[in-house]
Amino acid sequence: MSTPRGRGPRWYLIPLRVFLVTFLVTLVGFAVSLLLSILGVVTAAKLRGVPPDLRLAYRDIALPAAMVIGLIVLVSALVMEIRYYRQAKALASIEAS
Repeated sequence: MSTPRGRGPRWYLIPLRVFLVTFLVTLVGFAVSLLLSILGVVTAAKLRGVPPDLRLAYRDIALPAAMVIGLIVLVSALVMEIRYYRQAKALASIEAS
């Protein structure tokens, strides 16, 4: 009885997965950092007794944080996907022989 063989790894799916994961994690990182920065700006404004300027939360805190998060996720996802592809390729060649 023969066992069904799966298809080998596909290199052209690596960029798709990397950019999808990077986009989603960056979006979540932006949302979380925006929430925390809004809370921080509102708290600091209340302590000082001035009206809160929420532009600071977007421009100076959340956007740079999301960019850093996106860059870190892009590099790490790319490294992990390439490592996985090379491992799957080696295992497929071992299985074929």
